[in-house]
Amino acid sequence: MTTAEQAPGPAADPGDASRLEVGDVVSVGGLSHRRVLALAAAAAPGSDDPVDQLMIAALREDHPTIPVPTVDPADVDPARADRRYSLVRVRQLQVTGGSTRDIVVMRGDLDAVMGASRASRENRSLLRKNARHGLEHGWRALVIAAAPVAEDGTVGDFVLQGFVKLRHFSGEEHDATSEDSYTRVDVWSASLRAQHWLNVSLIVVLSLTGYYIMDPFFGPTPGSAGRTGYLMGYVRFIHFVAGFAWLLVGATRIVSAFTSPDRYLRWPTLWPLKSKKDVRNLGRVVKHYVFLRDEGPLYVAHNPLQQLAYSSIYVVGVLQMLVGLSLYALYKQSSPFWQVVATPVQWIGIGPMRLVHTMLMFALWSFAIGHIYLAVRADSLDRHGGVSSMINGGVWLRRGSKPVDSPKVG
Repeated sequence: MTTAEQAPGPAADPGDASRLEVGDVVSVGGLSHRRVLALAAAAAPGSDDPVDQLMIAALREDHPTIPVPTVDPADVDPARADRRYSLVRVRQLQVTGGSTRDIVVMRGDLDAVMGASRASRENRSLLRKNARHGLEHGWRALVIAAAPVAEDGTVGDFVLQGFVKLRHFSGEEHDATSEDSYTRVDVWSASLRAQHWLNVSLIVVLSLTGYYIMDPFFGPTPGSAGRTGYLMGYVRFIHFVAGFAWLLVGATRIVSAFTSPDRYLRWPTLWPLKSKKDVRNLGRVVKHYVFLRDEGPLYVAHNPLQQLAYSSIYVVGVLQMLVGLSLYALYKQSSPFWQVVATPVQWIGIGPMRLVHTMLMFALWSFAIGHIYLAVRADSLDRHGGVSSMINGGVWLRRGSKPVDSPKVG
């Protein structure tokens, strides 16, 4: 929480300014981003407020041509316990056209500033939406409003201008694993991680052996001289054993989805678009993935696009298992049970069924390639340890962030 949002108390430690960082500037009042930042930097000379220091430093670094507003210490009315914003009078502020005028800048908490200023419904909605999105990633909104001062000293109505994002970081290098700024959140249980890596191993074995069964690209062939050996028999045996092992892993995952006490193992975690919020966030996630948005909505478990992808891949996996069982049943026609299981093959034909089996294998690998890319990309951009979480079970989230699917972190 910024100093402007706190009740009066002892002066803030100036060293705290080195533990704050400035994010994006959001403008809703018609001013440019740099002008909003200039209003946020309005402070008495020599102020020891870390937020004042940070705003002035950010303005000087990012927009050196914009002068820092000069303020008389007598014109500063700090925030109070019953008023979560400060008031600063800026005299002779340069405005468009080279003229100057006096204004009063209001700076502080989102709800407090919005309640004391006016803006259109659209601008209020836009401001709240942007502030909420920033909160998901640990940002706080330092909201700015401004009012003109008439020649007789009368202060006009305050109008919302926008906000500046602020948050804490651990030190000079923004250490992504520092517990000062980030905290570890346990997400994936040992059983889920075991199922995940068993799935990976079995799909690799099934894909390699299945491809060889479809196209035996090495080893002896029936037309070669001498004994052909039993290589295909061994490959088929490995394929069948791995297939039944995969069935067992799939069955345990389905059972855990309905019986596990772990919320991240149960089926609602995967069920896609189960709320209006998820539907709205789906577009934000897609824009983030295609680099049209800097930050996407923060989810601890699966975001809406992942919910759709994982639900779809479960359907593909189940279908692949059923097709594989039906093909396997062709060799067990002495049993009434396997005769029933083989019925789809008898309806569709062996060739088309094998083609479906092959295409489903390629669908699984298409998902795997995209999954690996997006996991590595998310780790590179968000630095939350998502890839390693499937080994150690935990992710790193910035303290103060508010995930969509979890309580506030830290």
